[in-house]
Amino acid sequence: MSWATRAELGARVGSDPAPGSLLLGPVPGEGFVALEPEARAALRERSAATLAAAGLASGERAVLSLNADADLAAPLLADALAALGVSAAVVGPRGRMRLLAALRALRPGVWITTPTGALDFLARLYLEFNVDPTELELRHILLVGEIETPGTARRLADEFEARVTGLYCDPVFGMALAWGRDDQWQLTDPASLGLAPLERDEWLAVAPGSPDAPLAELVLRPAWSGALAGTTLRTGQVVRGAPGASLFRHTVGPHVLVRGRWLSLPALRRALGAIDGIAGLRVVLSRGERTLDLLRLQVAFGRAGLVENPMWARRVREAVAAITPVAFELETEAAVEGAAEQELVDERGHHLGLDRAEAARSAGG
Repeated sequence: MSWATRAELGARVGSDPAPGSLLLGPVPGEGFVALEPEARAALRERSAATLAAAGLASGERAVLSLNADADLAAPLLADALAALGVSAAVVGPRGRMRLLAALRALRPGVWITTPTGALDFLARLYLEFNVDPTELELRHILLVGEIETPGTARRLADEFEARVTGLYCDPVFGMALAWGRDDQWQLTDPASLGLAPLERDEWLAVAPGSPDAPLAELVLRPAWSGALAGTTLRTGQVVRGAPGASLFRHTVGPHVLVRGRWLSLPALRRALGAIDGIAGLRVVLSRGERTLDLLRLQVAFGRAGLVENPMWARRVREAVAAITPVAFELETEAAVEGAAEQELVDERGHHLGLDRAEAARSAGG
């Protein structure tokens, strides 16, 4: 059994997918994973089993306001819902007024979204739309794809008068593998999802979701994927102790989670490296009292004349937009001697570090 990180996927799967495969690119530009027709059927079956165990049933209607770029996670999840007999609509995460219109038109009992997306929508219902959340008559809210702010599930349950369930979908295939409610999590396929120490390639005996779980990384054994069969894949998602509305509490490695999307720091560095004059980059993530993550990029220029140059600022914005659609604030400054070429500051406390072994030592794992 070989081990791999998500950053190594492109080299592992090759460039000759089986005919009829869907090509999944969790981080576009870093390689794609082929999902063969048989693997798609397995993904749909296992995801449907997880959703059924979480309480969804045939005849219900669901709205998914999730990301759907090259990873195809939201459409694949909708496919699993359809197999279960649930009518599902994918409306995307952007445009809260559009989401409200979709909920009113479809009148679903189920809403699948991210934790911060749900809180942001709740705030806008009160402040912008003057709508009582209970008017939407949601019965069940499933939260997926982010590390929640403490108290999120309880607040949503109270405000919408709905049941709130955490849903875990792996970051490569988007397969629903676990669900949790009231901090109790259950896996539908324990052979496919497990834990490993950050610094060692070793499958631990303790199950994800256990309140006794040590600091460990969620790892995936995608036996259904011909391209990755026999590989244990590190997800970059880290658990420690009892989970909440999200199965994982932290992230680790060169990919960082921002607003439910994965931002590749190496891809960002390569994109900005093509712009003459950039001497350093500081990536700052925060949430604080906000409902959504805030991404700030502090770019240092080696030439003072570029700091206030609007053309260079535009070039930076265009380069970043090619890597991620997440909105960001850009700050430019003159380079300081001795400063790091690239630095990540996660004020949310979610990301443990780029190097797994160092992160394990720092976190006391």
